[in-house]
Amino acid sequence: MKECKKCLLIEAGERVTYDEIMKYVATLDKDTLVSRKEFEERIIKCKSCDNLISGMCLKCGCYVEVRARLRDGDCPDYNNKRW
Repeated sequence: MKECKKCLLIEAGERVTYDEIMKYVATLDKDTLVSRKEFEERIIKCKSCDNLISGMCLKCGCYVEVRARLRDGDCPDYNNKRW
């Protein structure tokens, strides 16, 4: 059976990595982050993208659960920007 890779870190069972990312996000200045609603909208778009593999974007190598939170973050797929 082929394992599904179209998920976020927390869904993939990558709890240690996810926890480390959340610790990092907690250190960020709140003014640099988007609203919870905007973050969730971005994540929905990331989850429909073929470049998402186990929480990482194949276009830039970032963890989407970080990039999607950043106010100045954007979709790195320049040919098919999702947000």
